[in-house]
Amino acid sequence: MLTRRWFGACFLCAGVGGFLASEAAAQGGPSSAVRRKLIKKSETGMGNLVTLLMEVEVPAGVEVPRHTHPGIESAFVLEGEAELYVQGQDNQTMRPGTGFQVPAEVPHGVRKVEKPLRLAITYVVDKDKPLVTLAPG
Repeated sequence: MLTRRWFGACFLCAGVGGFLASEAAAQGGPSSAVRRKLIKKSETGMGNLVTLLMEVEVPAGVEVPRHTHPGIESAFVLEGEAELYVQGQDNQTMRPGTGFQVPAEVPHGVRKVEKPLRLAITYVVDKDKPLVTLAPG
């Protein structure tokens, strides 16, 4: 049975529905605990790459399971506190004013969301691939 927490995290990772790196990736369902908002989409002029600037809000207590992106993720923490884990790197505590980058196709996730988390995230990704894919493990 899916819990509300898992459903929200699953939605953030877009594991259900195969979202592509487009406006559809920013849309949230009415029962989703995680809010994603597309701020700006720009074609890069380099093949199929697109740049997406998003605001993402994760409520306290919601965990984002291991997932990957088909390009680079660069984020800046606006509010909140949580732990980021990235395969091959030390875990880091995300706090306001800190930032991080995750290379393409590297599994990562968020846990220990002690305070509601608000991030400004820029993705440079292949627009023809799902923005997010759940990673095993």
